[in-house]
Amino acid sequence: MTLLGNNALLIAFIMSLYSAGTGIMGGKLKNPRLLESARRGALATFYLTTLAVGILLFALITRDFSIEYVANYTSKSLPMFYTISALWAGQAGSLLFWAWLLTLFTVIIIIQNKKVNQQLLPYAIGVLMSVSVFFFLLLIFTTNPFTKIPLPPADGMGMNPMLINPGMVFHPPLLYLGYVGFTVPFAFALAALLSGNLDTNWIQTTRRWTIMSWIFLTAGNLFGAYWAYVELGWGGYWAWDPVENAGILPWITGTAFLHSVMIQEKRGMLKIWNMVLIILTFALTIFGTFVTRSGVISSVHSFGVSNLGPLFIIFLGIILITSFYLLFLRKEMLSSKHELDSFLSKESTFLFNNLLLVGLAFAIFWGTIFPIISEAVRGVKITVGPPFFNQVAVPIGLALLFLTGVCPLIAWQKTTTKNLQKNFLIPTSLSLITLGVLYIAGIRSLYTLMSFTLAAFVAVTIFLEFVKGTLTRARIHSENFLVAFWRLVDRNKRRYGGYIIHIGVVMVFVGITGSTVFQKEKVATLHPGESMALGSFTLHYDDLTSKQGPDYQSVIAQIHVEKDGRQIAILNPEKRFFENRQPTTEVDIFKTLKQDIYVILGGYEKDKQATFKVFINPLVGWLWYGGMTMVLGGLLAIGPNNRKRRKNLKEKNREKSKHYNRKAVMTDA
Repeated sequence: MTLLGNNALLIAFIMSLYSAGTGIMGGKLKNPRLLESARRGALATFYLTTLAVGILLFALITRDFSIEYVANYTSKSLPMFYTISALWAGQAGSLLFWAWLLTLFTVIIIIQNKKVNQQLLPYAIGVLMSVSVFFFLLLIFTTNPFTKIPLPPADGMGMNPMLINPGMVFHPPLLYLGYVGFTVPFAFALAALLSGNLDTNWIQTTRRWTIMSWIFLTAGNLFGAYWAYVELGWGGYWAWDPVENAGILPWITGTAFLHSVMIQEKRGMLKIWNMVLIILTFALTIFGTFVTRSGVISSVHSFGVSNLGPLFIIFLGIILITSFYLLFLRKEMLSSKHELDSFLSKESTFLFNNLLLVGLAFAIFWGTIFPIISEAVRGVKITVGPPFFNQVAVPIGLALLFLTGVCPLIAWQKTTTKNLQKNFLIPTSLSLITLGVLYIAGIRSLYTLMSFTLAAFVAVTIFLEFVKGTLTRARIHSENFLVAFWRLVDRNKRRYGGYIIHIGVVMVFVGITGSTVFQKEKVATLHPGESMALGSFTLHYDDLTSKQGPDYQSVIAQIHVEKDGRQIAILNPEKRFFENRQPTTEVDIFKTLKQDIYVILGGYEKDKQATFKVFINPLVGWLWYGGMTMVLGGLLAIGPNNRKRRKNLKEKNREKSKHYNRKAVMTDA
């Protein structure tokens, strides 16, 4: 089986190299036979990669410990759910999964563009397959998933206990889907540069791919934050860890790109800027892979030290040099015919949005790589902690939240002062009322007041957009309010899907602000029967018991939580001890939309005396629900365009009618 897997990878490498070459040559020579050959090569690459993935999955499921990867990441006691997820738990498996996704996406692109985009498609296939070549090189020569062990063990080492969590089952593949998904718009951007076809066609072709990739990155980062919250046992969900930063960077620049392309579609502006953004976004996906797999920067999320770092740096350099060289060659063709008409216009808000997002991405990138630079220059690794990132991210985030509310209120090209006053009156008034209520309630922190006030401003703005649009449609089409609302959203999915995403953004800001500013924390050492108070809650320590798990021994505390003399929850934080692994801390959380009670078992003695660390995290649930709302809004935005479909259907019916009429005339004649 391993021989078959290795041969599949080797032939896939050859076929991807062939497909990349024939694709680019087919585009250059405008040769349809070469294009067809590139298509078939890409299909063959996908089939071979699927075979390799299937072989590795079979080895994992059957616990074939003669394969080093299987022995390192599975064991006989590992549940099947996590055994399958071991495919992406390790370095070699995750790279194979990445290569498979890339070949799958290439096949989907070929099917989608079978009869269209014949100028761009050959080059796009060439770029996609060129990226595949790099990953097959890694899999064959550097980190082979089918490496055999001379003396297979009776049982495998099993998965890292911290990865045995649903969050880590979904977090990596969602991130990979986002990372690999952004290869598609990048490939079409380079195809546009190579072919000289630099209109908005490449943007329109990849719009859904871009949004879908953004959705996957959003969900992936959300699952990663949730995993950190429930598994790492420190009371938080985001620590500005280098791997966390690497995951959020392409999301930030991808968000900037999604906003910026609207200006190119509407006004034909920012063509060079959009090329730069998608190049940087793809480059940052490779940078994220480098950070996770090189071990150059220490992180709880990384795979450890490996020899892949230099290879990723070389590949990243090739990407940037090639892309910006092509951009330089085509810069004259990308010049804009229009200019910014007014400071008070939708274009200007999108531009400021882009500048803030790119500025935030640069600050996070700089803070992430600074330890590497400091060690190279001074020989001392200087780490950059959360205070730096918070100092930069908080004001930029608030400015972005403000623009989120302003943009719907401003027209394209130019907004008159009269319309400005009219549109801003209600949102500004209600947000000022919110500010007054918060101040009376005793909140004095400037950033906290700004965050909640701006959240109210944005929420009111979006609510009014839905109401005004629905009322207008109800009046024009004589529909009741609910029917008008449904049809408004159904026929303007992109616009109102974006508004729903912004509602999710508001919820995320509320969750982050509440859980960081108003968080309460207490550490107490208790004997059974004793209690501790935190906020309006009393936690009673009842008992400490032990339990034998599948491959671990656990110590479990029982705590019941009371509020106003009434029991509201029973929590069981625990510690798990493994034979060949470090012990883990399993927190227990009582969750409500208002707040979480988060309990950690810190340590214990033989007489059952135990130390507990307790957090009250207000509004943290808003973060998870806000993230889900953003995902739902994104899914709505890429929904089918019913208006366009109806228009195409009418045109088809009209053509059929003409055809039958001509046929009837000929018959009569």
